[in-house]
Formats: sequence, C-alpha cells, structure tokens
Amino acid sequence: MAEKAAANGATPAATAPKTVDNPALRMMGLPRFKFKLPSRNWLIFLIVTGSFTTALLYDRYHKKKAQRRWCSLVSHLAEETLPANMMPRRITIFLAAPPGDSIRPAREHFHEYIKPILVAGALDWEVVEGRREGEVRAGLAEKIRKLRKRYGEVPQQDSTEESEDDLVKEVRQKSGISEWDGAAGDLVLGRHTWKEYVRGLHEGWLGPLDQLQAPEPQEADTKILPTSPEDSPSTDTISTEAASDVTPPAEPVAPDPPPPKPSKPTPIPPYIIPADYPSHPTSPSLPSQQSFLSLPLPLPHLLGFFHTPTRVYRFLTRRRLADSTGQSVAALVLASQYRPYTQSTEYVSAIDPEDASPSADASAEEGAVAQAKQTWEQEGALKQEEREWHKSAWKANEEGSDKERVWQEPMVIDDRIGQRMRIFELESGEEEKATKLEEQNRRDEQGYLEKVKDLIGWKKAEKKGWEMGLEGDESD
Repeated sequence: MAEKAAANGATPAATAPKTVDNPALRMMGLPRFKFKLPSRNWLIFLIVTGSFTTALLYDRYHKKKAQRRWCSLVSHLAEETLPANMMPRRITIFLAAPPGDSIRPAREHFHEYIKPILVAGALDWEVVEGRREGEVRAGLAEKIRKLRKRYGEVPQQDSTEESEDDLVKEVRQKSGISEWDGAAGDLVLGRHTWKEYVRGLHEGWLGPLDQLQAPEPQEADTKILPTSPEDSPSTDTISTEAASDVTPPAEPVAPDPPPPKPSKPTPIPPYIIPADYPSHPTSPSLPSQQSFLSLPLPLPHLLGFFHTPTRVYRFLTRRRLADSTGQSVAALVLASQYRPYTQSTEYVSAIDPEDASPSADASAEEGAVAQAKQTWEQEGALKQEEREWHKSAWKANEEGSDKERVWQEPMVIDDRIGQRMRIFELESGEEEKATKLEEQNRRDEQGYLEKVKDLIGWKKAEKKGWEMGLEGDESD
C-alpha cells in the first residue's frame, strides 16, 4: 500500500482540498463565510417578497411620473399675475365619509391625488365635509339659501343675523376688492357625495327659504277642579286617622341617574322632496345657463376580507388612478372647456320587454314601442361605485326612524337644474402637450445629472473612432 502511494507520488493528505481562511476575518473573530445557494424555503421567500417590492416600486415611480405630467400642464397658471384688488379663483370641494367608514379615506384620497395638482395651479379652495349621510346635502342647500337672501329674496321670517362670510364680504366691498369674475366650479368626490350634491342643488334653488313648521299639537286641559264641601271629609275624621297611623321608617333615597349623553347633531331636514320639484316655481335669482360647473371624481373604496385580492391589485396599480384623476383635475384647473350634460331617452318594447331598442318591425305597429323616460347623464355618473358600497348603506331604517337615506333613493334631475349643469373636460391637444412637457422635464433632469457626473469625475469616456465603426487608428 505504501509502495503504491509512493509510486503514485501523492499522499492522502495532499489530495484533500486545502482551505485557507482570511486572516483579517479570523483576527476580527468573524466566522468563515461559505458561499452557497439558499435553501428552497429561502428561495420562495425571496422570490415572493422581491416580486412584490419590485411591483410596488414600479407602480410608485410611474404614479409620481403621472402626477408630474399633469402638474407641469397647469404650472403656468401659478406664474400669472392677478390685480391687487381681485381675489383669486376659488373652487368648492365636497367630501363625505364613504358608506361604512369614516371620512379619513376621502381626505387621504384628496391629499394624495387631487391636492398636488391644485397646488401646482395656484388654486384656492374651500371644503364642505360630511361625516354622516345628508350633511353635504344640508350644507350645500343652506349655502344656496344664504346666497338667495343676499340677492334680495325676502324670506317669510326675516332674520337680522349676519354670518361671518357676510361680514368679510362687506369689508372687502368697502375696500374695493372684487371677486373672481371667471368660472369657479365644484369638485365632488365619490358617488355617495355626488347624490347628496345633486339633491342639495335642487333643494337650494327650488325649495323655500324657510322650513315649513309643522302645527304643534294642542295640550289637553289638566286643571284640577275644586271639590265640594259635602264630599270633603271632616277634620275630626282626619285627626283620628292621622293619630292611628304609624309613620313607616324612611326608605333610602336612590341616587339620581346620570344625565344622558348629548346626542349627535343631525343634519337639517330637507325643505323639499324630489316629488315636489315640478310643482315649485323657479327662484328669481336662479342664474342663467352654464352656471353650475361641476366635476364628479371616483372614490375607490372597497371593504371586506373576501375582497383582499381586488384591494391588493388596486394597491399595486395606483398609477392608473393617479393618471385618470390627474387628467380630470387638470381640466378643472384650466377651466378652458366645459360641456353640458347629455340627456338620453330610454325605450321599452311592448312586445318584448327585454328589447329596449325601437326596431323597424315594432314601429310598424301602433304603440309597439313606448317611450319610457328621459334620463340625464348625471344619474349614471360614477354609478359603478354602488356595487362596492358597504351593506350598511342599503340597510332599511328601523321602525319609527325618520333617518334620511339619500344614498338609497334614486337620483331625480329637474330640467331647470339639469340644463344649467356643466362638466369640465380637456381641450383637444392638451394631453399631447402634457406629454411633451414631461419629456422636456426629463431631458432637463438628465442634463443636471450629467453636470453632476462631470463635477465628481464620473463622466463616461468617449469611444475611439475604431470602436464606433469609423476609420482611424487606435491612437486617434
């Protein structure tokens, strides 16, 4: 055996691989690292987390890119000068708590997707919030009623109280400061808020200035009639009965119950219901055509454990929501074009109720096709959100409860209000202009990066002529 190993010129110790430790790591007390592939479980973990992180970073990058695109389209408005005696343009934003949740999601949506574009366009705004169903309707209707009183309409009950807004406007008028003379506009967030907005618009312009008081019920006469002397007992009988009676021991007095907690303030009841719209006359201060400029925006809000896959998908595709919302808000900020809401006609066939389109054969017979009703575009705006509402929004009122349910009731549009409503939209070519501005901003950023690389010496070496496929020597 030894002779055979000597003949081969190798020993068992020489054939084993020799491992050399790093002396620096050994002196620092660190173990010897062995580079090897991770296990199966680690590979699964790294692939899942890495894929999710990559999708999230990709989405957030393009989300910010889409917001910069629309901010650059309206940023020139911030550089325009206004007269010293004129107030800037001011819009009204309507927010309401989504069904089954608080108002926080609506506020976060506004700050994340809408506010950056309003700030880029140097636009001023005021917010009307509703924490409960009906508060946005009541706030808008009360605001319109105050405007009608300011225009000279005299209510049935004159009120001498002046609000803070009236005092501010009076001071501005004395100082010679005028209001913005252009289009203002309203921004409504969510289908539930849009329903309350339309209801409040009708109530404010078609309803009365004072709420009709219900007649108070008459109180019954509860006076005690005096008794006759014959029916009253004699004093001798009373004294003997009092002497014979033994006073019972005093019972412990129960402590007074705690006072009830104050109930939350409820919205002001409506002054008019949708069924009474046609019977009420038009307000004399109702503005002319093209007066009610509005922009309904979607508010994606989905609750429930079983909707987790959809919520995760929306969380990873927020760039699409930012792009569509930014385009609509940019149209509101520019206010260069707006169109009236359209009105369509729905038909119902008397022969086949499933077929709602008037055909040639059906029209041959008299009364085969009957016109159902005229529907406005406002009624179908953001209607797809109703399928995602929480079930509490469709819950019926308890017996004896008179809670207002604007979200459940169908939307009713009066022609006098529907014809005056307008919606903002972008002009043709504005989207291409926004894309060009984004490309210009990207080139400017790349120019800044090249300057920084030159300063720190990271400039890329130029290729030789022979490397670029040109004729020349290697030393050129």
